[in-house]
Amino acid sequence: MFSRMITLISEPFKPFKIMAMRICFFIFSLMISHHLFGQTNVRPAKALTTDVLIGQYETTASGVSATPELIREILLNDVNADSLRNYMEALVSFETRNTGSDTLSATRGIGAARTWAYQKFESFGLLGDQNVYADYLLYDQNLCDVSTHKNVLCIQPGMDPDAGVVLIEGHLDSRCSENCDIDCVAQGADDNATGCALIIELARVLSQLRFSRTIVYMLTTGEEQGLVGATAMARFCDSNDVDLKAVLNNDTVGGITCGMTASPPGCSEEGAIDSTQLRIFSFGSSNSVHKSLARFIKLQYEEEIMPQSEVPMLISIMAPEDRTGRGGDHIPFRERGYPAVRFTSANEHGDGGLDEDYMDHQHTSNDILGFDYDNDGAIDSFLVDFNYMKRNTIINGIGLAILATNREDAPEIEIEQVGDMVRVNVLDAMGYEQIRIGVRTETNDFDLIYDFNVKDEILIPGGEANTFFFVSACGVVNDIESCFSEEKFIILNSTTDLPQWISYLSSQPNPFTESTIIRWNTHSIP
Repeated sequence: MFSRMITLISEPFKPFKIMAMRICFFIFSLMISHHLFGQTNVRPAKALTTDVLIGQYETTASGVSATPELIREILLNDVNADSLRNYMEALVSFETRNTGSDTLSATRGIGAARTWAYQKFESFGLLGDQNVYADYLLYDQNLCDVSTHKNVLCIQPGMDPDAGVVLIEGHLDSRCSENCDIDCVAQGADDNATGCALIIELARVLSQLRFSRTIVYMLTTGEEQGLVGATAMARFCDSNDVDLKAVLNNDTVGGITCGMTASPPGCSEEGAIDSTQLRIFSFGSSNSVHKSLARFIKLQYEEEIMPQSEVPMLISIMAPEDRTGRGGDHIPFRERGYPAVRFTSANEHGDGGLDEDYMDHQHTSNDILGFDYDNDGAIDSFLVDFNYMKRNTIINGIGLAILATNREDAPEIEIEQVGDMVRVNVLDAMGYEQIRIGVRTETNDFDLIYDFNVKDEILIPGGEANTFFFVSACGVVNDIESCFSEEKFIILNSTTDLPQWISYLSSQPNPFTESTIIRWNTHSIP
């Protein structure tokens, strides 16, 4: 049976005028950020940070070395929904975190929020053997009439200076409908205090362990003005030859209720609830390095965490890099060749709309923690779900921690069909204790994972005749997996030579999103 698929771009669900306005606005923001004002003088506040990121430092032996078992235990036991709530209550208390808002006040604006986050990161380095420290990444750029801006960093130097760096990020800034409205109340609870709280909590929890690779926890500014804070860090890494292995971006990861609007591929209907799904967006076709990173993270969750989870999560690897007409802080890193993904909740309350009838919460003063119906000073109904955030934090944590623990590059492979089997030639298996083979056919997910003792030649079963067959491999040392290799693919040949006829299958997904797969089969005629 012969199976094929084509991905088509279908008409978006939102009116074309609104979609065109959004795309134009996003492009205009990038043009403003990158060309009219320019970005200069990107530098950490501490010289040590540059040395750590380029691997020019001496490591210390203090702390407990991470293992998969310790990572799993600490994530499941220590990630705390109350901690996430406390961080979010602090972040929304600053009233606005607009990139151009007050930098001098101790209680309101982006300056107060940055100082609070910096002090929180710094406090994690003062406990026991926790080897982290806080820093700022500064950059000069005219945004909302402010010329100098800061990303907040927490640096966790790795035990192996040559092993490289992994980065997890979320944007600290918030906004109302006007990009530079510094007077409106813009608490930015879901967008993106949720992502910031997640990253702060992981810095607290994972700083108890020591990892091979350096971990950077980063809160950016200027995301709403065109991803400029992330661009500053990506440019810094690129110009300083930082060996950045992976970037995990978290943006809007706490809401569970679908609004009247949501940027496609969005949620089903207004008021729908989804607290058991997390979406991962990334660039490229199903065999891109970014989709491979998404599969790796999903696999770590499903094998290490899900069997012990009271509430199992569905991780959906999405086809596009981001929602239609939208963009996130993973993009500047992808543009410079770094593997990068974005985590976003299944349901969003709004699309940041541009039309006058927009009633949802995103990019408005209504993006708040919840409602105090009886005016007693306590929230009676929350708009974010802290237990959902906890589960999303653990998903991020297992992916980040295993990425930071492994230090081996993926083995290179070649594949060829041998009858009904596929032979995988492992070109360099030295140093591994085990080889894992991941197989895919039609979707972004692995269909099967095969485990083998190390050998140069591996035979695995083929699939349906005349289908695409994707294969990648990772190496295992001390139960720690490398990332998966670049995928190789072949079209499996039929073992018979018979006439064929074609039957069309239903599209996927159904109903259509902006990215639709049309499939057909060809069957042998006896």
